[in-house]
Amino acid sequence: MDMTYPLHVAGIERHLPICRVTDDLYIGAFVIFGDVELTQCCARELLKAAPEYDILITAESKGIPLAYEMARQAGTNHYLIARKAPKLYMKNVFTTQVNSITTEKMQILCIDQDDADAMKGKRVLIVDDVISTGESLKAVETLVEQAGGIIVGKMAVLAEGDAQDRDDIIYLEKLPLFNADGTVKE
Repeated sequence: MDMTYPLHVAGIERHLPICRVTDDLYIGAFVIFGDVELTQCCARELLKAAPEYDILITAESKGIPLAYEMARQAGTNHYLIARKAPKLYMKNVFTTQVNSITTEKMQILCIDQDDADAMKGKRVLIVDDVISTGESLKAVETLVEQAGGIIVGKMAVLAEGDAQDRDDIIYLEKLPLFNADGTVKE
């Protein structure tokens, strides 16, 4: 039996598949990839709540369409991506480690000197699709700080689990954690 969770966000509804993380922890899989309407609506609502900023950054990968759409709607032509691995074109790479709830092993996130130069002394807004444990967010924060950027806000479409209680992030909706039977964890 496939279990789903009805999510209402940014004026629209989606049914998220409930997926196993461990035997006693299940999450609602929020996948913004390929959903243009969802991306546009969430970007619009996040921009309404965003503090003033100079540049956006997100972690690769599900935050990419969101950061793109936020930049497009804001009328800017630039946003940054903390990559999961250095690319050939990247010079003077800055790295940090991250252990995300949706990834089985330790990963790295990295930016290069051009990204660092774009953030140095600038107001930086960190955006992502979901903040859960906050590990990816913390890794991006580290990179922004290494680059000399000034973090003015941390935003996500959804706050999952304990992230819902944080007062240092802005998000549109709460996403509960689930038990194996699909009920919401208390």
